[in-house]
Amino acid sequence: MAAIGKIRSWGPVLATVIGLALFAFIAEEMFRSCEATSNERRQQVGEVLGKKISVQEFQALVDEYQEAIKMSQGRDNLSEDELNSVKDQVWQQFVNNTILESEAKKLGLTVTDEELQNMLKTGTNPMLMQTPFVNRETGRFDVSQLTKFLNDYKKMQQQPGNAQMLEQYQQLYKYWKFMEKNIRQQLLGQKYQSLLSQCLLSNPVSAKMAFDGQNEESQILLASLPYSTVKDADVEATDAELKAKYNEEKEMFRQYVESRNIKYVDFQVVASPADRDALMKTMKDAQQQLESGVTPAEAVRKAQSQHPYTGIAVTRGALPSDIAQKVDSMQVGQVTAPFETRFDNTLNVVKLIAKTQQPDSVEYRQIQVGGETVEAARQKADSIYNALKGGADFETLAKKYNQTGEKQWMTSAMYERSQSLDADTKAYITTLSTLAPNELKNLEFSQGNIVIQVTNRKAMVAKYDVAIVKHTIDFSKQTYSNAYNKFSQYVSENKDIESLEKNAQKFGFRVQERNDLYNSEHNVAGVRSTREAMKWIFDAKAGEVSPLYECGNNDHLMVVALTKINKVGYRELDDVKEQLKQEVVNDKKFEKLAQQLAGVKDIAAAKAKGAVIDTVKQVTFAAPVFVQAAVASEPALSGAVASVKQGAVSPAIVKGNGAAYLFQVLEKKPRSDAKFDAKQQQTQLEQQAMQAASRFMNEMYLKAGVVDNRYLFF
Repeated sequence: MAAIGKIRSWGPVLATVIGLALFAFIAEEMFRSCEATSNERRQQVGEVLGKKISVQEFQALVDEYQEAIKMSQGRDNLSEDELNSVKDQVWQQFVNNTILESEAKKLGLTVTDEELQNMLKTGTNPMLMQTPFVNRETGRFDVSQLTKFLNDYKKMQQQPGNAQMLEQYQQLYKYWKFMEKNIRQQLLGQKYQSLLSQCLLSNPVSAKMAFDGQNEESQILLASLPYSTVKDADVEATDAELKAKYNEEKEMFRQYVESRNIKYVDFQVVASPADRDALMKTMKDAQQQLESGVTPAEAVRKAQSQHPYTGIAVTRGALPSDIAQKVDSMQVGQVTAPFETRFDNTLNVVKLIAKTQQPDSVEYRQIQVGGETVEAARQKADSIYNALKGGADFETLAKKYNQTGEKQWMTSAMYERSQSLDADTKAYITTLSTLAPNELKNLEFSQGNIVIQVTNRKAMVAKYDVAIVKHTIDFSKQTYSNAYNKFSQYVSENKDIESLEKNAQKFGFRVQERNDLYNSEHNVAGVRSTREAMKWIFDAKAGEVSPLYECGNNDHLMVVALTKINKVGYRELDDVKEQLKQEVVNDKKFEKLAQQLAGVKDIAAAKAKGAVIDTVKQVTFAAPVFVQAAVASEPALSGAVASVKQGAVSPAIVKGNGAAYLFQVLEKKPRSDAKFDAKQQQTQLEQQAMQAASRFMNEMYLKAGVVDNRYLFF
């Protein structure tokens, strides 16, 4: 009993311990849940209408699009700018498709397999012309070619054979599925837009009014009092007036996407005088070697040129543009002194070794000859060569050696941009480029022979055998280290915006400003590799200064200060004050000029009041008139003229963008070549309305809760 009583006396303590344990367990689970949610959020590229897309899903879409471009254009890779463009297009497609699919689902709009098949059979969709299934004879999409490919691909998957061919089929199949997906989206968008277009109608009355507005031309006598005739010092925009104007035009200042205002210092490291002198010595050594007759390949290799020497004559278009301009005026054997090309920041030395006329395209056929030994191959090739010389049929002889001997073309573009060519390839290209039509050649290679016959040559062009020593004017490690230390000192000693601006000139730097930087941009101030700086900008607080960033092509140093966060909503009055001030000043100037013209009933009286008089022809309602005296485009004036009869003077002073106006209509007449067709005009109005309505996606975008976090990952 005593033990039980003792346990009971510990009750409050035990309850507290158990309560704390339960709290710790619940808190741990909450922490894990919050951490998991946070991790998930960190992996999200964006969100549209509540639909999230992860970094892995977005990258898969980018890869898919990138591979499609490579295949359609026959390319191996894309540049950084092209890849950024791909990412933008993929994001825009994701946003548009998500919004469109949501709207279509509400309306019950779909694209059926039957509709897709009918579209393929018709073959008129422009996107189909971007596929490999185009009939060469008709120049049109051929659905039978697509069907055959899909059947062959299915069989090849069931019974794998040639691994290389299967890989090619898989690439083509992925490309087709990409195109099919995009075609479906296009058809769905066309359905939605077609449904929308049925809501936009015109009528004969509207058609006639629109026709008259476009084709009725007026000639007017115009009296202008430009705002520039009133001194700015004579008018003042008060805070109350600016506030009133702001409230009047507030919707113009609505911001739908958050942005940042920054100040930054971007310093590009360049070669020092010592760096340039060292490079110039290398270039002069290369010049001397080329002049002294050193083998061009050896001289170019020793100088570590960015442009290797292949020994093959190439067309002008295959040369760097600065080199192409030089060779036109050079003599064979001439070597240039080192010269600088600013647009690619290089020093260059050029030797023109030879200039020849060669065909840009060569048609040829060949028989490859091998054997158990090289000597056996040589003997067999001699036999084939002699037989052909004696009149044997080329294709018949080729088939004897299990080859087709069919004709094929080689163009300059196939080889002239190669970075290196071995001796056999060089001999092969040189032979094809120099053989006359129907001439035979027995070429010996290290592993065998090839008997070649050129059958045709086209487009004789000038080709240049050029040795090029091209070097970027780079900075040395020491130069970069000195620049880094100086910039690092500047950043470490100036931790706030005021200090950055105050001491920039002392260090030899310049503070620049950029307003409205959006997170959808790929870099800061056009400098490459600034993603870390972008991440900092959109995570920092106003007034903070960033750490030092090394960016660009490893040649830029940057520091950023965040000056303001422009949140979603209406821009503040201070942000647009200068714009509003000019509008208020113009309003006041108009009031003064209108008083100056008060009581004026004709143009002569307006002239007496100081107005500039001019005759303006071909004024129509459909287009704003440009007034030379005010140097301004004036839509209000065009509208006012349309409402005044011939011979009459404007009943009121017209307020324009650049002046106050009074006018008299001298003549009104329709254009002589214009004839009214009610049906045609109605169709035109409906098309114009549809074009305006096609911006429906912008309205939907604003309501879709779009979150764009690409800057965190890309």
